[in-house]
Amino acid sequence: MKKLFLVLAASILATSAFAQNFERSKFLDNWYVGINGGAAIKTTGSSFSNDLIPTFGIRAGKNLTPVFGLAADAAFYTGVKPYNSIGTIIQASNISGLGTLNLMNAIGGYLGEPRAFEITALYGVGWLHTYGNGDYYGLADDSGTDHYSKVNRISSKLALNFAYNFGAAKQFGVYLEPSLTYLFLGDFENHYYSNYGHKAVSQGNQPGYNINNSYLALNLGFTYKFKNSNGTHNFKYSDRKYTQADVDALQSEIDALRGRKPEVVTKEVTKESDPITREINVSDLVFVTFAQGSSWIGSEAKEALNSIPEGRHVQVVGTASPEGDADLNQKLSEDRANKVADYLRERGVIVDSAQGLGVQSSTSNRLAIVYVK
Repeated sequence: MKKLFLVLAASILATSAFAQNFERSKFLDNWYVGINGGAAIKTTGSSFSNDLIPTFGIRAGKNLTPVFGLAADAAFYTGVKPYNSIGTIIQASNISGLGTLNLMNAIGGYLGEPRAFEITALYGVGWLHTYGNGDYYGLADDSGTDHYSKVNRISSKLALNFAYNFGAAKQFGVYLEPSLTYLFLGDFENHYYSNYGHKAVSQGNQPGYNINNSYLALNLGFTYKFKNSNGTHNFKYSDRKYTQADVDALQSEIDALRGRKPEVVTKEVTKESDPITREINVSDLVFVTFAQGSSWIGSEAKEALNSIPEGRHVQVVGTASPEGDADLNQKLSEDRANKVADYLRERGVIVDSAQGLGVQSSTSNRLAIVYVK
């Protein structure tokens, strides 16, 4: 039957032709830098009117894929509230290593270039250092001079980045980023020296996330993405074209399938009244690619599907890449086939069948393959 030959042969071609939806990037590709400024405040026990701390920072990062990335973030706190002056311009610094997750691309798929508006989640750990000029908090002696200890603490930052991308290649961005940073290992307690009657510092132990040992920040920032080896400032879809070698490989697979045991072929052909009457050509196939874990049909996919004339008969097959659970991949491949079939039916195309085949090989891809009869 046509569907069997189509699916197996087309899947083999698709595996080699669509190893990635976008071009592989080099190490120096997809890097960006940014600056930001804003304010921070202790999460509990503080007053917005009195205890806001001015901040500024720098960030450098690399997008590993349109969804995942890594970043190094340095934040500096220049105010002294709610404490007294410590004798330095910068009160504290927090250096973090962050993982980034582009929620828009993860949910809706990458569209070939960044969306104008994107939301990215960030999470990571770092090292917070406070600056000072002594060994403890309080008055060192009767002279009235304040001395503050230098403190090092582990930090953990959680943030949401609301970005607007602009420029001819969307290489520029402005963002608003609320964040929550927890501090660990050094839960400071106040004591009184009996000789002087003033406060000193002792370290406790706070290994878990404690809202009383955290601070909130809101920063406004600017980013610039460097130009990549592909000539753009972002990930680019592969522009691979089908060659005669691809067509010959497809025909060879079809010929090999025709050479299977006669009883198997006979059994399959009798399932349909319409046996294969002509060779399958690459021009008969329309490929639709999907983002990982998604069955959403993007604008480029719709453009390809719109090329199928109203009233034509088609068969649709969905596939999945090998990552993840087999049952989930099977369900995902069915969803992809059904979404494409529903879209074609709305356009007046006659869908003879829509089937999900799950993962077809170790290099299987996230596709829906449409055979136009």
